Amino acid sequence: MAFAPMGPEASFFDVLDQHRASLLAALRRGGGEPAGRGTCPASRFEDSVGLQMVSHCTMRKIKSDSLKSVKNFALILKVLSVIYKLVQSNTYATKRDIYYTDSQLFGNQAVVDNIVDNISCMLKVPRRCLHILSTSKGLIAGNLKYIEEDGTKVNCSCTTAVAVPSNIQGIWNLITDAKFLLIVEKDATFQRLLDDNFCSKTSPCIMVTGKGVPDLNTRLLVRKLWDTFHIPIFTLVDADPHGIEIMCIYKYGSMSMSFEAHNLTVPAIRWLGLLPSDIKRLNIPKDTLIPLTKQDQKKLDSILKRPYVTCQPFWRQEMEIMADSKMKAEIQALTFLSSDYLSRVYLPNKLKFGGWI
Repeated sequence: MAFAPMGPEASFFDVLDQHRASLLAALRRGGGEPAGRGTCPASRFEDSVGLQMVSHCTMRKIKSDSLKSVKNFALILKVLSVIYKLVQSNTYATKRDIYYTDSQLFGNQAVVDNIVDNISCMLKVPRRCLHILSTSKGLIAGNLKYIEEDGTKVNCSCTTAVAVPSNIQGIWNLITDAKFLLIVEKDATFQRLLDDNFCSKTSPCIMVTGKGVPDLNTRLLVRKLWDTFHIPIFTLVDADPHGIEIMCIYKYGSMSMSFEAHNLTVPAIRWLGLLPSDIKRLNIPKDTLIPLTKQDQKKLDSILKRPYVTCQPFWRQEMEIMADSKMKAEIQALTFLSSDYLSRVYLPNKLKFGGWI
C-alpha cells in the first residue's frame, strides 16, 4: 500500500467498489458507459469518446496570394516557425510566450490562441506535441504521488492543494490508493472541503478543481488519472446551467477542442451533486434559490438539445426539474441546513449509498 488508510470503515466503499467493477466491465466490452444507460444516435458524438470533429466539417482556406488572407497566412507562418524551433531544440513554451515574441504583429493574445488551435487541428496532433503548454489554474489534493518531468517528486496531501502540472504528458510514476476522484466546480467549495477535512475523512480519495471552466491541463490530468487508475470520477457542481455545462466539458468535451476528444474526455464521469431534485428532497428554502435568467434558460435549452443528453435520461430529468421550477441553486445553499452539511452529511451519504447519476 502506498498510503496508510485514514478514512471511514471499509464498508463505506462497498457501493463505490461495485460501481468501479461496472466501469471496468464496460471497458472490457469496449464502451465508456455501463450497460443500461441508454443508446445514442449516430452523430459527431460518440458515447465512448465524447464530442468529435466530423469528417465533413466546413474547411477554410488561407492563401498567400490573396489580399484578404495574406496577413493571416503570415501569422500562421510566424507561429509555425516558433513551433519548429521548439521541436528542434526540445523546449517548451506557453501561448503567452509566443505572443510576446512579436506582440505588435499579433495584436492580442486571442489571435495566437486561435492560430495554435487551428494548427493543432490542421496537423491532427495534440497541442503538447507542438511543444506548446498551457498555464495551469487547477488544483489537486488527496491521495496521489507522482514525479514531474524534471524529476521533482510531488506528494499531494489531504490538507493542502498543489497546482496542476503544466506538462501532464511529462508526469510519471503515478501512485494512489484512491477509491474515487471528486471534481469540484468552484475553488471556494474546494477550499471549504479541505478546511472541513473532507479529503481526510473519506480517504483514500483525490479532489480536483478547475476553478470554474477547466483549463486544458486540468482536463488532461483528469483523463490521465482515469486512464491510469480507472477509479470512479464524480462531479460536484452548482445546480444551474453553468455548472452543468462545466460538467459536460469534463465528461463529453467542447466543440472548440473536439479534434482532441480522445485525450480530454472521460464519458464515465457521473453527476454527484448538486442535483435539482436534491433541492426539494432536502427542503432547501426557496429564499436561498435564485431565479433562472433568460441567459440561463437559453443555456439550459441548448444543453437539452445536445446529442449526449439522449444517452442520459436521468440528467434530462434533472434538467427538466430545473426548467419547470425556473430556479437554480448554488452548492452554498446547503449551508442553510448546517455550516458543514456538504462535507459531513451530503457527500458522505451520496458516496456511501450511490447517489449519483
